[in-house]
Amino acid sequence: MTEKNLILAIDQGTTSTRSIVFGADTEALSTSRTEFGQFYPDQGWVEHDAEEIWRDVVRTAREALEGVGGNERISAIGITNQRETIVVWDRETGRPIHHAIVWQDRRTASLCQTLRQDGAETLVRERTGLLLDPYFSATKIAWILDNVSGARAQAEAGKLAFGTIDSFLLWNLTGGRVHATDITNACRTLLFDIHRQCWDKDLLKLFRVPEALLPEVRDNSGIFGETDPALFGRAIPIGGMAGDQQSAVIGQACFQPGMAKSTYGTGCFMLLNTGDKPVESRNRMLTTIGYRIGGKTTYALEGAIFVAGAAIKWLRDGLHLITHASQTDDMATRIPHSHGVYMVPGFVGLGAPHWDPEARGLICGLTLDATAAHIARAALESVAFQTLDLAAAMREDGGGTASTLRVDGGMAANDWFCQFLADMLQAKVERPKNLETTALGAAFLAGLSTGVWSSLDEVAGTWSRSSMFEPQMEGAQRKRMIDGWHQAVRRTLSQAA
Repeated sequence: MTEKNLILAIDQGTTSTRSIVFGADTEALSTSRTEFGQFYPDQGWVEHDAEEIWRDVVRTAREALEGVGGNERISAIGITNQRETIVVWDRETGRPIHHAIVWQDRRTASLCQTLRQDGAETLVRERTGLLLDPYFSATKIAWILDNVSGARAQAEAGKLAFGTIDSFLLWNLTGGRVHATDITNACRTLLFDIHRQCWDKDLLKLFRVPEALLPEVRDNSGIFGETDPALFGRAIPIGGMAGDQQSAVIGQACFQPGMAKSTYGTGCFMLLNTGDKPVESRNRMLTTIGYRIGGKTTYALEGAIFVAGAAIKWLRDGLHLITHASQTDDMATRIPHSHGVYMVPGFVGLGAPHWDPEARGLICGLTLDATAAHIARAALESVAFQTLDLAAAMREDGGGTASTLRVDGGMAANDWFCQFLADMLQAKVERPKNLETTALGAAFLAGLSTGVWSSLDEVAGTWSRSSMFEPQMEGAQRKRMIDGWHQAVRRTLSQAA
């Protein structure tokens, strides 16, 4: 009998879909990745074709399985996904009734503003730990129900289903048999009480979301269902699901209170483990669920930066200053200083701690001798500066100061960026050997439910460091740069006012 000790992790992100087969030693044995289309139908609107995403998941999963000789050794599938992005589909046909509305989308900013003016944010904050912002799912759901002909009546009649991307994939993987989500995705919808850990009727009423739309909420690790045998040649258990940032917490083994990780993908998301008690933020950080395993909940403080790697992508695709993201390391290294150039990447508004959906991007400090290298360096620096703002807010909230930050995501491969981040934070920055921590977290969750790993302690024992960066910059230089950054942010916020 073949030993089933491999995990297929599906990592469905904002710009790409990846499927990776991991071994019990956490080595990535086979990988398949593809980018997919981005739709911008109006200013500040961002959409995805959920059916294209589903096709990409199937194709990359099959290719990853082929890379290890097929499905025989696969113990389970783990899923991790872009959070807050929503799909509403027909329960009978399985077809989405509208493009997926992406977490970056700002179309419901005016609705959020109206709800804030009506005093609704206190209720939202107390129940969900979140803020009234179009970033989250609830107002996106309401928009679809109000703007697709007949959708609200169908939803109230129980004919439609809502889900974040994990839930939509689970539905399709199981042939429409399972409509469920995990607690880390549920807690990002503005509809879930993170204290009672259930859908909240008051919030459903506030956002006008029929309860009949909603999926069942489950722990992160456990058997969610089995795949339709026609997809991958046999039925494979789906053993774990988590939103991408919480999945990275698992992948980085940040299991003790005070441990922190920061993931640098399209956006940047910094999570600080606060243990079994939620910490209420006074500085517009998010109080969120880190994970729930075996019925035991661990909370986290989170700071969300909307644009990190997306700024580097803009240098490539928008300005054509680079042809590959890796060039930014060399460009930043070959100039002696920033030349006073700052970028505030508010392309889709500013996230924590400002939460200003009307903010827009700004580059300032340009002179005639500024070059493409200075702009590239300013883009990298902006992500470190924003991370510093998050860390300061968490410290003021009483979440503590992490002496070490574990980093992952595409930008974490950039040595210059990691060193600058350490200098700004005045903290050690650790980069793991395996940068695919988001996908690895999903693999851990699936493996825990099927016996590939026995406990979180065993998972933590697999984590290993490839590089560590320690602060080197002089205090006076650091202060000048931070002061310049804060001045640039004030200019950005003032132009949005």
